[in-house]
Amino acid sequence: MSRRLPLIILLLFVPLWLAASYAVRYVLMEDAQWVGVCAEQAQIWQCQARSTLGLMIHFGVIAWTALGLALLAQVVPARAGWRLAVLALVVGIPALVLYSASIAVFALVLAGLRLVRRLH
Repeated sequence: MSRRLPLIILLLFVPLWLAASYAVRYVLMEDAQWVGVCAEQAQIWQCQARSTLGLMIHFGVIAWTALGLALLAQVVPARAGWRLAVLALVVGIPALVLYSASIAVFALVLAGLRLVRRLH
């Protein structure tokens, strides 16, 4: 396996994950049709997911999780720290897109800095 293959896969994954995060934002969270549907049938799984995601956004769970992972990635050595930085990136992108940009931007910058740092 090439040494650069994980980086190439990550560079291909990030735009797809960003697009998926925007799809969740505009299709599930901001679409007006869900307001009416969820007011009438709150038990369907889309409304439950929307409600849970809304609570996670309100309390900043996604953004603070991304920041915690990014901070932890800074102190964990070698490959494990790099993997934690990737996980922080994966959690931080939806946090950035889903209304928690003030905290998520720090998580993404820290994760990015850890990703470009040497593994040794």
